[in-house]
Amino acid sequence: MNKNKVLAWSFVVALGGFLFGFDTAVISGAEKAVQEHWHLSEFQHGLTMAIALIGTVVGAALGALPSDKLGRKNTLFVVAALYFISAIGSALANDWTIFILFRFLGGIGVGVSSVTAPIYISEISPAASRGKLVGLFQFNVVLGILIAYLSNYFIGQVGEESWRWMLGVQCFPSLLFFVLIFFIPESPRWLLLHKNNLPEATTIMQRINSEGYELEIEKIQASKDAMAGEGKLFIRENARPILLALCFALFNQLSGINAIIYYAPRVFEMAGLGSQSSLLSTVGIGVINFIFTLVAINFIDKVGRKKLMLVGSIGLIVSLALVSQAFYTGQTTGFAITIYLMSFIAFFAFSQGAVIWVFISEIFPNDVRAKGQTFGSLTHWVMAAIITFCFPALTEMLGGGGTFLIFALFMVLQLVYVLKFMPETKGRSLEDMGRTINLH
Repeated sequence: MNKNKVLAWSFVVALGGFLFGFDTAVISGAEKAVQEHWHLSEFQHGLTMAIALIGTVVGAALGALPSDKLGRKNTLFVVAALYFISAIGSALANDWTIFILFRFLGGIGVGVSSVTAPIYISEISPAASRGKLVGLFQFNVVLGILIAYLSNYFIGQVGEESWRWMLGVQCFPSLLFFVLIFFIPESPRWLLLHKNNLPEATTIMQRINSEGYELEIEKIQASKDAMAGEGKLFIRENARPILLALCFALFNQLSGINAIIYYAPRVFEMAGLGSQSSLLSTVGIGVINFIFTLVAINFIDKVGRKKLMLVGSIGLIVSLALVSQAFYTGQTTGFAITIYLMSFIAFFAFSQGAVIWVFISEIFPNDVRAKGQTFGSLTHWVMAAIITFCFPALTEMLGGGGTFLIFALFMVLQLVYVLKFMPETKGRSLEDMGRTINLH
């Protein structure tokens, strides 16, 4: 097994996750300045915050199409180009409509990336280390979030137009991502299943696994011959993985994670912190997110996906309940809220954050993996867009106490889902996974 090559290729593709995280979080530092710059109404402000997520929904919905038709590698080139264009356009926009158009394009890049990158990594990874390698995608997502928060903090002290620099700096990692994609091969499973290109697939698989590549090729071809649905996702044979992916993606966002990532400075200001202290506290959230994601990807192949989710679900319930109680009782000193929210981020990063893209990329059969990943990603981003758009109105109507209590109750339902329905997927080959999932 050529572990170094697989690791290097996985890390390059996972840079799409870095741009995903950076794009997701960078707007949190610019949102108030953008609102003031164009004198936006509450509706326009909500749309400005949610437009990238709406683009992400579109990108996620379309993700399987370029991934299956153009290939995983060519699709990643498109993703890198979208990130670059979005960063430059958002930074230079002189009109609100133009601004949200470029933010929308960046969102499409995020959506397509969330489908294609985990699939590519899962398709080149050995079963024993697939969780860790696919976890690199989420690791880079949280690294991107952390760097965005740090960038916002330092750039935020530059001056009135600092928000343009916050959004524009993303063009540099986007360009690097585009260049590095030239150095990775196409997915051998895509070449076999969608192009019937046995010679090239064999050459790449041999580079990945010089000793066991022939057996891998045989298993992939056998799975192709056994395909029952002719590439159709919504058939009875796929009902269980569809339901598993749907619930997992719904609960991911019903935890409130994106509301906190997007509105972190505002939440801290609600708790009584000043503007600069709020930005600095978001850096702390980014650091915690980064550390616990790193811990999780080192455990995911050892203890499994399900145990991480059990620990995380309990921790999320407790931390969200404490945030809710603090708002209800008025004990919203900046210190207390900061500790509770950092605990929330730690448990989320250790469970849902690290597991979601791994789990969804594993549970679907070969012939519908891209469609299944699209379905899970689309569900995730539709919910993210809805919650991000509604969060300001929710806090206005219910206050912080009621809003975070709702998130806590949904995490109780997630705990039931993990205990009763979620299968363990660690250590199983992708070709064996579909049969195993449906036996549960």
